[in-house]
Amino acid sequence: MSSPDAALPAWGAPFGESRRDDLRRSAPLGRLDRDWAFGDASGRGVTVAIVDSGVEGEHPAVAGSLRRSVRVELSGGDAIVVADEAVDVVGHGTACASIVHNLAPAAELISVRVLGPDNRGKGAAFAAGLEWAIDEGVDVINLSLSSRSEAMFAVFHDLADRAYFGGSLLVCAANNVPVASYPSLFSAVVSVAAHDVRDPATWFYNPNPPVEFGAFGLDVDVAWKDGGRIVATGNSFAAPHIAGYAARIRAAHPAATPFEIKTILAATANVPQA
Repeated sequence: MSSPDAALPAWGAPFGESRRDDLRRSAPLGRLDRDWAFGDASGRGVTVAIVDSGVEGEHPAVAGSLRRSVRVELSGGDAIVVADEAVDVVGHGTACASIVHNLAPAAELISVRVLGPDNRGKGAAFAAGLEWAIDEGVDVINLSLSSRSEAMFAVFHDLADRAYFGGSLLVCAANNVPVASYPSLFSAVVSVAAHDVRDPATWFYNPNPPVEFGAFGLDVDVAWKDGGRIVATGNSFAAPHIAGYAARIRAAHPAATPFEIKTILAATANVPQA
């Protein structure tokens, strides 16, 4: 008989039904009220970058929240960030943007396209797009992608630290297979995997590294390219749920640092029932 958690992508096991007692026993002693943490804040005044395959600006699920689109072009050994049309070459970025918009409808979205039509991209393009978003001072940066390249380890570690100390919160999906990928496993980021509770308002905190947060990522109804929708599963779709709530926290507490936002997310996480 297969495990009830078998449908979860990799790194999601700590958040599965069979393991939630462990989360309950290790829940933080101090709890914060969600009304204080974000209440009815809608993300107004907050920017959220979607570093992905682009965002379809005309999609109804994005509803005019896309403020800027750029893409990374590789030319020789250089990565150049240029203006882009509000398009999505896959649908993946639009899916993530729609989740953020649903939770934080007043947040301003910025699309940073680093993936191609095959939903793949070079680590150098990914790093350049992330660096651009950090240099632009984006408040929350959703990364539903990662790099397995050990050669990029130091580059992404440096960027994660620059974001952390510069005030940009990186929300990173863990890889869907059980391999190390970056920057999702760095302590400076908010690392996210999927759980199996079909509720966007439920997230769990896992104090045992490397993946700290579990969010809704199993059979999620998401927007897709050409105005469409699909039902999808993956850590990719768990991360923007956390990014959306992070945007609301930052809207309610504009001076909060990435460290403080992560602490608030942990202290407002659901405690599994006995």
